[in-house]
Amino acid sequence: MAIRRSSSSLVAALIVALAVASIASAEVLFEERFGDGWENRWVKSDWKKDENTAGDWNHTSGKWSGDPEDKGIQTSEDFRFYAISAEFPEFSNKDKTLVIQFSVKHEQKLDCGGGYIKLLSGEIDQKKFGGDIPYSIMFGPDICGYTTKKVHAIFSRDGKNHLIKKDVPCETDQLTHVYTFIVRPDCRYSILIDNKEKQTGSLYSDWDILPPKKIKDPDAKKPEDWDDKEYIPDPNDKKPEGYDDIPIEIPDPESQKPDDWDEQEDGEWTAPTMPNPEYKGPWEPKKIKNPNYKGKWKAPIIDNPNFKDDPYIYAYSNLRYVGIELWQVKSGTLFDNILVCDDPEYAKKLADETWGKLKDAEKAAFDEADKKKQDEEANNEESDGEDENEDESEDGDSKLDSEAEEEKDTHDEL
Repeated sequence: MAIRRSSSSLVAALIVALAVASIASAEVLFEERFGDGWENRWVKSDWKKDENTAGDWNHTSGKWSGDPEDKGIQTSEDFRFYAISAEFPEFSNKDKTLVIQFSVKHEQKLDCGGGYIKLLSGEIDQKKFGGDIPYSIMFGPDICGYTTKKVHAIFSRDGKNHLIKKDVPCETDQLTHVYTFIVRPDCRYSILIDNKEKQTGSLYSDWDILPPKKIKDPDAKKPEDWDDKEYIPDPNDKKPEGYDDIPIEIPDPESQKPDDWDEQEDGEWTAPTMPNPEYKGPWEPKKIKNPNYKGKWKAPIIDNPNFKDDPYIYAYSNLRYVGIELWQVKSGTLFDNILVCDDPEYAKKLADETWGKLKDAEKAAFDEADKKKQDEEANNEESDGEDENEDESEDGDSKLDSEAEEEKDTHDEL
């Protein structure tokens, strides 16, 4: 017996088939979930090794996670520089969509530091990769104090780094979050956090990669007869007769000479003064609308002679490396599930399969760890109050102060 399908069912099936075909045709340039053999795919840089300030990475799922077997790489030492990179087949995103995606977790409750990754072009010595190596694109969260809590999206062109002009707030908790940057061949972009779009727009307007198309005429000057005073003194307003004779202060009428005042010994009694309520300050004529007011003068807008359109401001011809380079005062930042591809739908699917699948279990593990920490701190406070005498407390405080000062000196030297 033949089975008939409704037209709506056929349309739905077709949509699903097209979606599957689209994902299947995605070009995945680089995908790293940090499973077995990850160290063979990544090169740890020797940057800052000679200065003994190079930090090492731990392969771990962290202190709390949705799955202990789902591991990434985590910064492990405080006050250290970190640099690591991996190579992928050389790629040009000209006329193609570029998607950069990764997950990051700041277990240390980051006070000041970054959690971004870089794409680099051309040929580099990965053992020397560090902060002074030019990059093409940098993307990811940056946190510092109360003022900086944003997502960096930077394009490097001709030796200059161009930062996004829009403010894109980042996540600041101690859980894993997924950051996605989509750059399209029509010069449109999207920034997503946890698969939700947080910002979108045009590379032309949201970065100063190109000079502006229009500028104020630098040769224009305000005409000498241009009157830009909106209000002027009323020429018909006259100062009231006797206005200048009004004293600023007058004797206090409520004041009386004390009964024990002796004019032979104390001199002639004079009443103290007070502000004169009749005095209104120096006289000024009232203001009226200027009948000759032409408005605020503005230079005319002209075409910028230095502007040259470039429809490929989004494109890089030889993207080849993905790298992580950062300085950490407090370590504990964990990177995972790094993706470079040309299909936003594939990136969304990967985020759902990794972060989306584990986020609830991770939140539960974090809450349990946080409660355990609070209970231990409360027990330690009770124990310290019972066991420590005053001298021991002073010795302990002195030791802590010394260690804090030593740590500060080390940081200042860096």
